[in-house]
Amino acid sequence: MQPTSINDQRTGAGLGGVEPRVEQASSGQVSERKSDRTMLQIWMNGEFVPEDQATVSVFDHGLLYGDGCFEGIRVYNGRIFKLDSHLKRLFRSAEKLRITIPYTLEEMAHALREGVRVNNVVNGYIRPVVTRGYGNLGLNPFQCERPCVIVITATIQLYPPALYETGMKVVVANRPRVDKKALDPAVKSLNYLNNIMAKVESIDAGVLEAIMLNNEGYVAECTGDNIFGIKDGKVFTPPVDAGILEGITRNFVIELCRDLDIPCEEKLFTIDELVQADEIFLTGTAAEIMSVTHVDEQQIGSGTPGEVTNRLLAEFRRRTGTDAPED
Repeated sequence: MQPTSINDQRTGAGLGGVEPRVEQASSGQVSERKSDRTMLQIWMNGEFVPEDQATVSVFDHGLLYGDGCFEGIRVYNGRIFKLDSHLKRLFRSAEKLRITIPYTLEEMAHALREGVRVNNVVNGYIRPVVTRGYGNLGLNPFQCERPCVIVITATIQLYPPALYETGMKVVVANRPRVDKKALDPAVKSLNYLNNIMAKVESIDAGVLEAIMLNNEGYVAECTGDNIFGIKDGKVFTPPVDAGILEGITRNFVIELCRDLDIPCEEKLFTIDELVQADEIFLTGTAAEIMSVTHVDEQQIGSGTPGEVTNRLLAEFRRRTGTDAPED
């Protein structure tokens, strides 16, 4: 089968896939079996190729050193949630890494829309990836010839659906968040080892997420989510300068609070202050809004998803359910 070029969009060329069948693994992550689904079409450097042909060189610095950046984006009812915001962050990340993406933002947006169309995704997940590209075994990034740009369009289920009704337990990681002076948290880089090793701590503890503190001891974020607390009806969340990734869903939830007249502030706070909250919830592209009912062994509030969290989740689902914003 011939790859489908982005220029073939009007011909209908290429394989139309279906949403992959997913199975819930014991860790809470998604398990996929290729034999159970139609093969996905992956956009790579301007053309679509079947997933088993979507490969990068062993000399790509994205593979060798985690040198690159990415985004995770939801598709709701065929609309790409916060498409513009995600792509602008992708380009900002690349610029901070001194990688020049060889496509315009508009061309990337078109590639993402084509990925949704070609793979017949109605509700799913898009992962645009930019690697430094083919180089040598040395560290010098400027010896890499050209960035490799990839768009994966599939599905994702980060947490079991039942947890959105019951809430979930998290732990506090022993491993701190990388200091913002060492690595700019605004860069959503391919090097996720700091997050992954904290994630391992949560899995070892038998839960699905861990809270990470910064080097000053303040709450920063979780391994894959931003975090919010609620006390006496007021929402609070760490500021960007706590060393967090400024999440797109985080910012959307802050907008929801404003629209619903729920007080919300960004402030520094310790884990001791957080566990005194009446409610805690996490936000992220994959997580959406997830209630936290226990931190380590301490119960939060009533031990069930709280009123404010449920209100925000209901409004989030209402706004994304039929006409998800793409700004």
